[in-house]
Amino acid sequence: MKNFGLLVVDKPVGPTSHQVVSLIRRGTGIRKVGHAGTLDPRASGVLILCLGAATRLSEYLSTSNKQYEAVVRFGSATRTYDSEGEVMYETGESPTKREITNHLPEFMGEIEQVPPPFSAIKIKGKKAYELARDGKDVELEARKVTISKLEIASYRPPDLSLRIECSAGTYIRSLAHDLGKRMGTGAYLAGLRRTKAGPFKIEDATPLAMLEVGFIAENWEQYVIPAAEALPEFPIIDVSGELLSQLRNGHRIEAEPDSVGYARAIDQDGELVAILEAVENGTLWHPSKVFQT
Repeated sequence: MKNFGLLVVDKPVGPTSHQVVSLIRRGTGIRKVGHAGTLDPRASGVLILCLGAATRLSEYLSTSNKQYEAVVRFGSATRTYDSEGEVMYETGESPTKREITNHLPEFMGEIEQVPPPFSAIKIKGKKAYELARDGKDVELEARKVTISKLEIASYRPPDLSLRIECSAGTYIRSLAHDLGKRMGTGAYLAGLRRTKAGPFKIEDATPLAMLEVGFIAENWEQYVIPAAEALPEFPIIDVSGELLSQLRNGHRIEAEPDSVGYARAIDQDGELVAILEAVENGTLWHPSKVFQT
């Protein structure tokens, strides 16, 4: 169904995630559209958009791991930790590749990371970037994030290209800033492309311009990914007849012994019926979310 699924967009540099959502609303005529994890305006790549009832899947999709290609530029540091901000200090120096290689492991695994002062994190009801724009000092608490891959793709001083895999909530801008601080040269994020979000790779994404053409040609539905395919890490429970009726009415159904975690309930037409959670020591599936499409 066109209003119950996902659009995986290759967002270009420029528009905000909210602007892309607004464009999709206008193009599809679907009022209920949400994203599963924002991308900064100056970042490009995979942006997952949920249509209609599939917006209820965003809480699972937004917490999934992400992969990025990032360009860190050494020699100066900015207030925003990217190329848009005011320069705080400048050294004009770049570290050697050996120095970088020696220190990269310090930024891997579970680490404490302080988000950028120019971020959407709220402080007493106001977003941090709103306070920062007003010239107020913004002090954000460090958060635990996990960086599972941090590889050098190339190094042409002052630009360092990195391949990164990390947990949701990781700020690549902070990583660039902290790396520059550790090197003693200063650094900021000069470029960022998200190459994977959850199960969806950049190869699965539709360029935004192509999607806009689809809106004009009225064939955009070909790019919609069924909601049933949104969470491939969740096992499938086939339901029909009485089981289907029970789930649609919010009732629990029997599970295989020792079932754990979450599962997808799929009907005979291949449609997502519910997200199930194992309860009662793994003997029952509880319908955490039921989709009436």
